[in-house]
Amino acid sequence: MSKVIPDPTQRGIDRLIQLMQDLRSPDGGCPWDIEQTFETIAPYTIEEAYEVADAIERGDHANLQDELGDLLLQVVYHSQIAGEQELFDFDAVAQAITEKMIGRHPHVYGSADHRTAEEQVIAWEEIKAREREAKKGNPEESVLDGITVGLPAATRAIKLQRRAAKVGFDWPDLAPVIAKIHEEIEELKYELENKGSIDRAEDELGDVLFSVVNLARHLDLDPEKALRRTNAKFEKRFRAVEQTLKNRGEKIEQTSLDEMEKIWSDQKQL
Repeated sequence: MSKVIPDPTQRGIDRLIQLMQDLRSPDGGCPWDIEQTFETIAPYTIEEAYEVADAIERGDHANLQDELGDLLLQVVYHSQIAGEQELFDFDAVAQAITEKMIGRHPHVYGSADHRTAEEQVIAWEEIKAREREAKKGNPEESVLDGITVGLPAATRAIKLQRRAAKVGFDWPDLAPVIAKIHEEIEELKYELENKGSIDRAEDELGDVLFSVVNLARHLDLDPEKALRRTNAKFEKRFRAVEQTLKNRGEKIEQTSLDEMEKIWSDQKQL
């Protein structure tokens, strides 16, 4: 028996919650949706967050609305699963984040002085540290506690470095940061030239990447965003190489690297 379509006169969020309840219902719901768990849905949640970021970066506001809807669906999905297990529901999620944000903005909802954006970042981290201590019931053992392991590696590196910098473990200017990148590259070259183990090469490559992320942090740049821009630039130029060869009636698989490099260089001038 078909479900009744959620009432279009309802608020959007209420209608979405009802839809998810219908999809997960053992009585006439969707078999695929019923089978899902926190673990199986988590990868989709991550993917949708990236698609939101992609729409923002492209300035595609129409697509942004769609992608935000997809991301909201993930929150509702997880909340529905939690509700079925009597853990929490969507309203509890919304109330908890509201209370958390009120607590983190005493300059808006309390008596604290208004701050600059930079001062607020410092205060924010202090408040979050107190929250983590309260959850554990004892002071933090490390300033690095609470940084999610599952974050993208570059994002987590930034967070680790920022926490360490809070207690003075940081270089004061760019010169030693750049010198460290050169040092790590030389160490990687040494392992490669002396045919070190692949494990050692991976360690040294990781050190290079960590040092580059540190440079991004000192420049107040997002390394993930910077790499996404380069990915897009590479894709555009490589597709142009493919199209150029196609227009000539040539196959890329049969084209020399020197010729591809020449076309690539020509594209860089456009």
